[in-house]
Amino acid sequence: MKWLVLIHVMSSIIGVGPTFSDIFCFGSGGWVGELRKSLELFQVLNFFPKIGGTIAVLSGLLLVWLGGWKFVTFWIIASLILYVAIQVVAVGLLGPVAAKLYQGLSDQKLNNEQELPKESSLLLAKADRLYYTASAMGVLLFILMIMKP
Repeated sequence: MKWLVLIHVMSSIIGVGPTFSDIFCFGSGGWVGELRKSLELFQVLNFFPKIGGTIAVLSGLLLVWLGGWKFVTFWIIASLILYVAIQVVAVGLLGPVAAKLYQGLSDQKLNNEQELPKESSLLLAKADRLYYTASAMGVLLFILMIMKP
């Protein structure tokens, strides 16, 4: 059981931790070159939440099942709902916005030192809002995991 807890905690840290670094990806300046590099970094860092988050959920479910907890306990239900909501926002909404933003910057013949076009600025603002929404839910998820009974 200790090994399972270790796997669960480490996969949570490794899986969710990089998502908090995405602020540097979307919070970059208004220059095309900076944003291109940031979005490339975002794609690389996005690997960790997908794998680590999946392992964290599976190990968490196993801990609940083996630990004798009931799936009707508030923090378990709230944690699962938050995790699903984070995935919907981060993978289902933010991922496509970031991909569209990157594609728009790649397709155009933009100079790296050029300021962002208006359409790209609007997409960046949308990505920021989605990122902060997912991050806030991630913080709540960690609080639930730490404060659980």
